[in-house]
Amino acid sequence: MKILLTNDDGIQAVGIRALYKGLCDAGHEVHVVAPITEQSAVGHAVTLASPLRVKEFKENGFFGLGVSGTPADCVKLALAALLDGAPDLVMSGINSGANVGVDILYSGTVSAATEGALAGLAALAVSVDDYSPTDLSGQGAYAAAFAAAVPWAEVPRGCVLNLNFPRRAMSETLDLRLCPQTLATYKDWFDERKDPRGRTYYWLDGVIPGANVKAGTDRDLLSQGHITLTPLRFDFTDTPTMERLTGLFETCPVKPPRG
Repeated sequence: MKILLTNDDGIQAVGIRALYKGLCDAGHEVHVVAPITEQSAVGHAVTLASPLRVKEFKENGFFGLGVSGTPADCVKLALAALLDGAPDLVMSGINSGANVGVDILYSGTVSAATEGALAGLAALAVSVDDYSPTDLSGQGAYAAAFAAAVPWAEVPRGCVLNLNFPRRAMSETLDLRLCPQTLATYKDWFDERKDPRGRTYYWLDGVIPGANVKAGTDRDLLSQGHITLTPLRFDFTDTPTMERLTGLFETCPVKPPRG
């Protein structure tokens, strides 16, 4: 397969290098276009007020293009200007930190894959439940084999497959489970600290409370040690509510002003 590979941790991150090697070892044609610097939790942001610059990274058998922008920028630029023809698959990862539940809204990793899906391409986001991984070679090889095994013709266009690995060695990892995302949200707090000049600043932290996580969802199964797979579709229409409201606004008493 011809694969466009990107991420949000930056082109020099452990995860993208492991995935690049896994895909190349499996015989895929891999084109890396990824952020030069870390872009975690930027969501689906795109750059409008400044230019994008591209830098080549060639080292230790790796070649890729670094972009001075967001993950979504990388995919947009790759598809419109940098690649010679469309890829068979847009693959994003391996992200440091799981992307489950509400994380998918914040995630640059998932957003990069989503940009590929919006372009009508097969799309796969890959993450690991570890914020400081040092060796993801096993996960990279698994993800490469998984990408080749997916019957992509059966996956509707516009869908992103969201694959997450648990924080454990591949030899201790449990089997893959197809599951829904958890609807539990974060309990946030901010650590209040002082900089060297005595000025106050705040650092976001938070957890998804385990008691709020429904059994059989991505966060639950990932915590048990399973690889999780969730198909995502970014249709934000609340259909049940729209059906409930049908008729209520057909004769809306609030009228637009007349000139």
